[in-house]
Amino acid sequence: SVSGNAVKMYLTIFVEVFMALGAFLIADGLIGSKVMRQSFIKAGLAGKDLNKVSENRIAEGLGAVCGAVYLNTMFLFIPVPFLDNFLINEQYTFEHYAFAHFLCALLSICCMVFLGFADDVLDLRWRYKLLLPTLASLPLLMVYLVNGGSTTVILPKPVRFFLGLKMNLGILYYVYMGMLAVFCTNAINILAGINGIEVGQSVVIAASILTFNLLELPGSWGSKHVFSVYLLLPFLGVSLALLKHNWYPSRVFVGDTYCYFAGMTFAVTAILCHFSKTMLLFFIPQIFNFIYSVPQLFGIIPCPRHRLPKFNRATGLLGMSYAQFHPSEMGPFGEPVLKLLSTLRLISMETDVGPKKDQIRVNNFTIINFVLKLVGPTHEQTLTAYLMGIQVAGSAVAFFIRYGLVRFFYDVD
Repeated sequence: SVSGNAVKMYLTIFVEVFMALGAFLIADGLIGSKVMRQSFIKAGLAGKDLNKVSENRIAEGLGAVCGAVYLNTMFLFIPVPFLDNFLINEQYTFEHYAFAHFLCALLSICCMVFLGFADDVLDLRWRYKLLLPTLASLPLLMVYLVNGGSTTVILPKPVRFFLGLKMNLGILYYVYMGMLAVFCTNAINILAGINGIEVGQSVVIAASILTFNLLELPGSWGSKHVFSVYLLLPFLGVSLALLKHNWYPSRVFVGDTYCYFAGMTFAVTAILCHFSKTMLLFFIPQIFNFIYSVPQLFGIIPCPRHRLPKFNRATGLLGMSYAQFHPSEMGPFGEPVLKLLSTLRLISMETDVGPKKDQIRVNNFTIINFVLKLVGPTHEQTLTAYLMGIQVAGSAVAFFIRYGLVRFFYDVD
């Protein structure tokens, strides 16, 4: 019955809340363990905090611990949604479709954790980092194909007069899903460099999506949203444990492993639960950061290997970091891009600098440097708080668009 299914759903969520709490406690204990941190340092997974005076080496790549705890929690949870099939129904019909979704979701996340850890160990180049999420998403795309996943999208109202109500994208839909996985993982990865920022943004996004899921549970797509809850509750638990130790002053670094783990978890959730457009709404700050970074990411403006804010040892504050180069080093359209961004006051630019007065100096194109441009030199903890505020504001805008403006683009009940 409908009421029976609702009771089962909420009981299952209740069980997972306790499992997510257990995941938090286990991850907190492991990450906080001095033995665990020392084992990473001995293995060479350590680095200096460039935004601190201290020269102490800090364990790096602790996102792998979060990934391991998350996966084991999910492995233990898998039987829970299907227990009634075995314990209550004598002639049950096993939910193979839902079971396949569980397995392919965890397989893709597991692949991404493994490849992310390989990146932490081998320090791969950026072109390989774009390839890794594509490889990890292949199991997900294959199961989506085999299970007859729809490739038809509902078009927004403004274009229906020209293109109709629906459009079958075919293979382009799979390209889109692969690109979503690449974007989610790298969007988290490029908004990094200060204590707590990688995990903090992921916690806000996960909490926002869970809020969206809980609002939608009573609706016609409740089964999709409950699956999202299953995936995200343990993720939120292990992420909060990592944030506790990564917040200023950080005792551990998360590494690329966590960024890939978080991004793939969001991508898997969006694809399997069919709310990829809403998912992207919760990435508004990451989308801005990506668009703002495009000139450097694509070689239009020279891009240094690290674009971290610059630490002033005398004041203990963080300021903007800069790229300095000769005009001949710019790619195509470099000059008009700089002129446009300078006119819009989106960058800080100086000309005629350097020993020969023939170089250009601009701040690195990241949202972190943009915030520093607006507020001036800032303490690292305060800067992280500003960015978390921006992330929360982005989620508020996302909810406004999803529930306030959606009627102008789609038919809703």
